[in-house]
Amino acid sequence: MVSSDGKPKAVVLLSGGLDSTTCLAMARAQGYECYALSVVYGQRHQVELQAARRVARALGAAQHREIGVDLSAFGGSALTADIEVPKGRSEDDMSGEIPVTYVPARNTVFLSLALAWAETLDSTDLFIGVNALDYSGYPDCRPEFIMAFENMANLATKMSTTQGRRIKVHAPLIRLSKAQIIEAGLKLGVDYGLTHSCYDPAPDGRPCGQCDSCLLRAKGFAEAGVSDPVLAP
Repeated sequence: MVSSDGKPKAVVLLSGGLDSTTCLAMARAQGYECYALSVVYGQRHQVELQAARRVARALGAAQHREIGVDLSAFGGSALTADIEVPKGRSEDDMSGEIPVTYVPARNTVFLSLALAWAETLDSTDLFIGVNALDYSGYPDCRPEFIMAFENMANLATKMSTTQGRRIKVHAPLIRLSKAQIIEAGLKLGVDYGLTHSCYDPAPDGRPCGQCDSCLLRAKGFAEAGVSDPVLAP
């Protein structure tokens, strides 16, 4: 279904991080009216949610919803439980086994929530900023997962099974390097100073600079040849 001004609607998962912010900007540039969805999943800090609010306003989301699903009740991740966040890891370390910052089934849960909202909006388009080229190696950031979820969505919804409408899960960043993501976002006018990536920020929200996410972000900005505005004095 299209909006009142003729734009197709899309639900965009928005964490407030670099990738999801770029994804939102791309969806908007492709002509979608964007409905941003952030999930309060029991993460140990609220800085990323504050960033998501800033980004949604700056990028003109038609709506920004926050929904709570407390995955910390299950634990199993350094992002939701009292488990130390790895610091100072090399690229070889990051490309090894799945790290403890992996949150079990997180993107499956997130996409399911996005799918539910999309169906109530009569929208067939979901956007998620997953990236398979990061060294994190999360299984729910891989192309085969996105394809499998899309297939499931088209078996599980009223609009696909009774109306013959095809649901599409867009993952425009999935084969891009972090530098390529940053370059694409800058061309679209993204202000990365609004974003937050750190897994273990200081109480005032400053990034730690040593977790996997901080290191990957720093590498991306360095390779793109631009300064990270979050680190500006």
